[in-house]
Amino acid sequence: AFLDLTGPSEIKGVWKESITLPCAYVPVEDLVQQTLTWAVVHDKGSGTIFRRDGSGDHILLSEYRDRVSIPRDAPGNVSLLILNLEISDRGTYTCQVTWRDSNNSLIAKEITTKLEVVKVAATKPIIRAGELGLTVPAGGSTSLTCEASGSPPISYRWFRSAPAGRAVLLSTAAELAWPSLRPSDSGTYFCEAENR
Repeated sequence: AFLDLTGPSEIKGVWKESITLPCAYVPVEDLVQQTLTWAVVHDKGSGTIFRRDGSGDHILLSEYRDRVSIPRDAPGNVSLLILNLEISDRGTYTCQVTWRDSNNSLIAKEITTKLEVVKVAATKPIIRAGELGLTVPAGGSTSLTCEASGSPPISYRWFRSAPAGRAVLLSTAAELAWPSLRPSDSGTYFCEAENR
């Protein structure tokens, strides 16, 4: 009987999302899985994250508690699912399986996968253009709203153009409102949106 573990040598995960580190084999009739361990080596040191043996599943590194799992009833699939990835999870992970054969001897195999954790690319805000040249009667009320799409959080600032290319900051909210307009409110207004 011939056994081999398969999985990628490198994998990229996104910070705060989840990732599966694949590790699998094709079950062979007279070989019984005895133990499965997942270990890691990273900046903070090394250790065994997970061990499955006759007594059950054990998570041995506290920083992975409640964040890792392995399929239960999928023979041969011993992939490690990590939830809520941290930047500190980057490192080299080793999947090791031991089997017992019909002569009671043990066979062990392992593969390693390098995990990189990336922060997802932030997108800069895009402002949806409003109407140009709004005319409103004096005494009426109106408001201008700045809307932008992009990675949150987004902050807004409303300005009014002033002579000599200057601008006066009016508000740090997305909406600029006038309960009762006066002729002196006429002018050019613009908004800025900003994120990280």
